[in-house]
Amino acid sequence: MELPPKANALRRFILVGLLLAVSPQVPADQAPRAPASAVAGGYLTPPAPLQALVDAPRPPQLSISPHRDLLALTQTPALPGIDVVAQPELKLAGLRINPRTYAQSRFVFGTDLWLMDVGTGKEIRLTGLPKPLSIATSAWSPDQRYLAFNQVDARAGTNELWIVDVAARSARRLISLPLNTVAGRGYRWMPDGKQLLVQLQPQGQGAAPVASIIPTGPDTQQTQAGAGVKAIRTYQDMLRNEDDAKLFEYYLRSQSALVDLDGKVTPLGEPALTTSIEPSPDGRYLLRQRVERPFSYLVPVDSFPQRIEVLDRDGKLVREIAHLPLVEGLPTGNDAVPTGVRDIDWRADAPATLVWAEAQDGGDPARKADIRDIVQMQAAPFDQAPVTLARLGSRYAGAYWANGSLALVDEFWWKTRHVKEWRVSPDQPAQAPVLVREGSSEDRYRDPGKPATMPDEHGESRLVVTADGQSIYRLGQGASPEGDRPFIDRVNLVSGQSTRLFQSKAPYFEDPHVLLDAEGKRALISRESPNEPTNYYVRDLAADGKLRELTHFPNPLPQLKGVTKEQIRYKRKDGVELTATLYLPPNYNPKKDGPRPMLMWAYPAEFKSADAAGQVRDSPYRFNRISYWGPQAFLTMGYTVLDNFAVPIVGEGNKEPNDTYIPQLVASAEAAVDEVVRRGVADRNRIAVGGHSYGAFMTANLLAHTRLFKAGIARSGAYNRTLTPFGFQSEERNYWQATDVYNAMSPFNYAGDIKDALLMIHGEQDNNSGTFPIQSERMYAAIKGLGGTARLVLLPNEAHAYRARESIMQMLAEMNSWLETYVKQAKPADKAAVTH
Repeated sequence: MELPPKANALRRFILVGLLLAVSPQVPADQAPRAPASAVAGGYLTPPAPLQALVDAPRPPQLSISPHRDLLALTQTPALPGIDVVAQPELKLAGLRINPRTYAQSRFVFGTDLWLMDVGTGKEIRLTGLPKPLSIATSAWSPDQRYLAFNQVDARAGTNELWIVDVAARSARRLISLPLNTVAGRGYRWMPDGKQLLVQLQPQGQGAAPVASIIPTGPDTQQTQAGAGVKAIRTYQDMLRNEDDAKLFEYYLRSQSALVDLDGKVTPLGEPALTTSIEPSPDGRYLLRQRVERPFSYLVPVDSFPQRIEVLDRDGKLVREIAHLPLVEGLPTGNDAVPTGVRDIDWRADAPATLVWAEAQDGGDPARKADIRDIVQMQAAPFDQAPVTLARLGSRYAGAYWANGSLALVDEFWWKTRHVKEWRVSPDQPAQAPVLVREGSSEDRYRDPGKPATMPDEHGESRLVVTADGQSIYRLGQGASPEGDRPFIDRVNLVSGQSTRLFQSKAPYFEDPHVLLDAEGKRALISRESPNEPTNYYVRDLAADGKLRELTHFPNPLPQLKGVTKEQIRYKRKDGVELTATLYLPPNYNPKKDGPRPMLMWAYPAEFKSADAAGQVRDSPYRFNRISYWGPQAFLTMGYTVLDNFAVPIVGEGNKEPNDTYIPQLVASAEAAVDEVVRRGVADRNRIAVGGHSYGAFMTANLLAHTRLFKAGIARSGAYNRTLTPFGFQSEERNYWQATDVYNAMSPFNYAGDIKDALLMIHGEQDNNSGTFPIQSERMYAAIKGLGGTARLVLLPNEAHAYRARESIMQMLAEMNSWLETYVKQAKPADKAAVTH
């Protein structure tokens, strides 16, 4: 339900008054039940079936070699303990930094590494790996003779560069100097595969600066009229003062260097605040991006003043491409971009040519313009004016490079969701581009797939083109009313004719990842079914379609093999088609056993058309992957689960989706509840709803505007949209342009209407834009002050997603206790209420 502006204002006035008053005593029979061991403090543990999910083994991560004949497998370890997650961490300019290692904070490292021969499936074990192994990232050399990896030991404070000699099957540390990986990977291969370009911790810069105890003055900010309306999102982890600024400079500053395979280090210039450095495909030049003062207290590092420069192999300046100013906000709208050089990179198919986009409308989507972006090219030695490759009616969205006569350029306009793809001739930019495709980014049924690429001899990603130069390959998800059916197509760019080489068929879900050869004869695919876990295969794309298994990962949770999954379809009362995935626990028969308590889980999405909103997502043939993170975990406790029930918020034509957010949200939930009750798998009086992030926001709104659910579980959400006044999720308008929408969508304004039990869990160091922990704290205070039932759990040292084993155990214990108390123990619906 939506209230007129005056009613909203009155509600807010009353609510503020209540929150300022002394909170009333909640009657004992309304008080939420806390887990018994919570009183004693310490972390809780859930029942054994839920613990088993947390500790289940996880499959390795795969990386395929440039020649497509080797796989590198990195073992994913168990969850880290809170002692690891609680290590020192700096939060500066949108970065989270481990000061011991000069690295981005991360808590999952590969604990084993081995290779596999794609041709035979034979495993290749390696010697000389460090112990304990903790791989942050890895990268193949262009000639695949070596595999480099970043070994980070947070306890020891080390950040090292290692390489694997593939032929010798052995690993060794390449240099003793430590890496700086604050702004990225910290290393990459040069195109000849004989050197690595690295970022090192500067030598001799002394100890980190210490914050002043006695202030030297106030921290000030100032703006003035005439600058125009600028939208600034509510970012976390910003710089707060000059002490933060000095600390940020200290840890971001790195020394660029070239490292030979024998460990020889050649420094390149002086240390700088480098955020990116990339060699040209011929290896003669380096494209460096670095930030400089003045810094900002409002926006993260990628909006700081920036210099984009071309250096030679000795680190000397060849040309400054751009000097970009501080960007504190953009014009209103999701299609807004900064002015000047944007999205700059090397052209993959040329020796040393830069490509970038520049807005022609001032970056303002509200300004009328036939040409929104131009795509520019500038070749070495960078002393000539740039050449225009393409003039686009919307925003540049990237390019795929093949050769001098073929590249594909994408453009996109968020407001309409319109996409276009153009064929261009990079070496003859005066030739008129040819439109390859156009459509809606939301239309999954007509998505032609992504162009297939393969690394060239320099390690650059290039389009796979047939020998006659006429056709490319596309890999897509193959969305259809029957679910996703991934495919591989060969597409003739001249005629537009498409030939299907492969498509997934029931009862399996097969997903092609890469082509294994330039002729499109073989592909690496993953294959799974509801009862068979994901494994990797080589599939012959010829007529016989031979299939050869490479990996043999077992089912990590064989005790849950009896879970059943069904993709269901139903309609909302406005006619919009909806989908969801229904899970039933092992050995459960609805007709025999009757309806069960249910947990429903979702994440709303905005659409510009009802047809797109109604399209089926996912596949009924995917493996029943039961994770501790999703709602399926509670199948182990006997609940039925409706996962990812569709909550489309549609705004067709000139209408904005969020203008009718609440009615569409409620209608979607009503349709889902009616459907599961009709099917006899859920008891109408014993259903809970939950979600994470925007799903948590949805959950609070459903409890505020309906009585469909006995309980809600909201993790890491935002509830008061006045605290995100310059847009949230996909909302383009600011608070002052759409005050009624912001107020109507804020469940905080309706806290007094929340009559069912709401559990809120939040990482107390949430780093996601808009979901400050104060959102949950204030929502809890409102419900408490207004006499409702709620529980707030703040997880120490956790961000937007939770990482420590203890935190995950606590999360599951809290969710289980909440469901047991307010859902499972609720009075069942009488038989007359089973159908709606």
